Amino acid sequence: MTASTEDRPGTVQAAGALVWRERDGRIELPLVHRPRYQDWSWPKGKLDPGELLPTAAVREVCEEIGEAVVLGVALPSIAYRTSDGKGKRVHYWAARLTGPDDGAALSVRGSVSPAPESEIDEVLWVTPTAAADLLTRRADRLPLERLMWLRERDRLATNAVVVARHGRAQRRSAWKGGEETRPLTGQGRTQAAAMVPVLSAFGVGEVVSSPWERCLRTVTPYAERTGLPVRTVDALTEAAFKEDPAKAAAVVDDLLQNPRGVVVSTHRPVLQSVVDTVNEATRRWTFGSLPTKDPWLKTGEMLVCHVSDGASPRVVAVERHRGAAGG
Repeated sequence: MTASTEDRPGTVQAAGALVWRERDGRIELPLVHRPRYQDWSWPKGKLDPGELLPTAAVREVCEEIGEAVVLGVALPSIAYRTSDGKGKRVHYWAARLTGPDDGAALSVRGSVSPAPESEIDEVLWVTPTAAADLLTRRADRLPLERLMWLRERDRLATNAVVVARHGRAQRRSAWKGGEETRPLTGQGRTQAAAMVPVLSAFGVGEVVSSPWERCLRTVTPYAERTGLPVRTVDALTEAAFKEDPAKAAAVVDDLLQNPRGVVVSTHRPVLQSVVDTVNEATRRWTFGSLPTKDPWLKTGEMLVCHVSDGASPRVVAVERHRGAAGG
């Protein structure tokens, strides 16, 4: 997910979340009061240099309400002009408070300093109806409407199944060893490192990978920093896929039918089967769009699939993210 193609050059990008919790069978969300503007709004803020949108969202929320969160489904963004005439777009997600199972994801996040009282002087947890009444900017009701639409249909609580294409690897023609040992380039290692805060933002607590070097090293930074083991699956290799594509599809289907925060690292040729499997779990109401042609994902790119909890898991929404390293 990047800045909207409709944004003019120079548009300020910001990120935040509508954090929800259950209290006595009803939902509550926090609003923040900004004394400088004398307004009530959702917790949000501008990106730091080089920061990706999901990473900024969890950081800003933690700074402003003092709670760590895990992102869920992306909500409608809001575009407007600031008091000095600059364009600004705020990207929002639904988000839940972290729990005991989120320790690994939280362990890689840096320390966060609370917003000074001159920026945020009050945090108020309110019902959706009260939030709609209190919000100063009318447009801020749009992401709330989407969140409530999801809740009314039991699609708000989700888990992220993240499909990652390995980082940029050395060219086949330049590598003298076997295909299974072909390593990442320096750029590929940079891409792998850039995945870490994004995987944390979506609450990934399990790591699955093709055992081939370039896939394994793509998720190694996250695994090492969280202390999570990497479960290698031969069915995710190019060789196994060429022999029997159904096996790779079965691995992904199992993760979709038993959703939890997980990343799956695999190869470009395998992605077609993976995307087809994800597509089978979508419905007409699924938000976002799946890649439709080769190469499916760029090197180091992640497809985040938000899968609903419940007896019949479905892909509620999809989105894509990639670090600054190109290739």
